[in-house]
Amino acid sequence: MKAVREVLSGTKSLLVGMRLTLREFFKPTITVQYPHQTLPMPERFRGHIELRRDPETGKALCTACKLCERACPSDCILVDGVKLEGEKKKSVTDYHLNFTQCSLCGACIEACPSDAIQFTKRYNLASQTNDYRNMDLVQRFKDQPEKK
Repeated sequence: MKAVREVLSGTKSLLVGMRLTLREFFKPTITVQYPHQTLPMPERFRGHIELRRDPETGKALCTACKLCERACPSDCILVDGVKLEGEKKKSVTDYHLNFTQCSLCGACIEACPSDAIQFTKRYNLASQTNDYRNMDLVQRFKDQPEKK
């Protein structure tokens, strides 16, 4: 009797598994041929942070106040700046982000009094090197063309 129960239980399990397999087999595929095709990124996606540009002067809005550095719970931001002649505020000279430690929490963005940093929508950061261990955001800012 026990052997018959085990056979019936095994047969039921096999039929349930085959039913699931057949149902999935006839569904349309949703494979995306990356990198030729990409899925749209959600509006709330958070990539690494970047410096924002002053629309009037074209310079970085960051005043090197270091509030973002202090607010970061991951301790992955290092900021430095100098006060240039003729300027009222400091200008950022170094802004380094260790993206491997960043938790993308947004504390740095919330702490910034001049709204000088924002999340990017960049997601394809795969690399064979360790480029994202210490990202120089000032250099990335300079390499970025101005949007008009």
